[in-house]
Amino acid sequence: MNAEIAALITQLEGTDAAQQTAAATKLATLGHDAQGAAVALVRTIGIPNEEVLEACTAALEDLGPPAVEQIKPLIELADDCSSDVAYWAITLLGRAGKGAAAAVPKLMQVLESDADLPVRERAAWALGEIGPAAKAAAPALTVAADGSDARLARLAKQALESIGE
Repeated sequence: MNAEIAALITQLEGTDAAQQTAAATKLATLGHDAQGAAVALVRTIGIPNEEVLEACTAALEDLGPPAVEQIKPLIELADDCSSDVAYWAITLLGRAGKGAAAAVPKLMQVLESDADLPVRERAAWALGEIGPAAKAAAPALTVAADGSDARLARLAKQALESIGE
């Protein structure tokens, strides 16, 4: 990781919302080059400040898949009490595709939990992105596919197709 990214991560991990916003805004301009800051951005997005949220969201939207060493910390954040943190951790895990196979148990847990519906929908999507390596999630996805929420059911059905069920 280069010195610029490291310095921006330090700013994100601080307590000054203006500094956090500035760091996330700078990271948003870097696109895929900001990949080293993925976990810090996900953690910071949970701060209750609208400007920080918007800047982190902008950076995460163009980030691409996380690096291999970021998978474990993202798994740990996938069931965070902040819906924004959980949503973005799961999004990045889905972007990692089969590289996030270790996340399948956690994603199943989120899918079956009482997490906010958008977070559960994202878990179904991520399981589909992981593909055949997420075969263990078939029972949880089948329950979701038969559920009453149309969007979650659609995403779960697509995931089942992706994993070969």
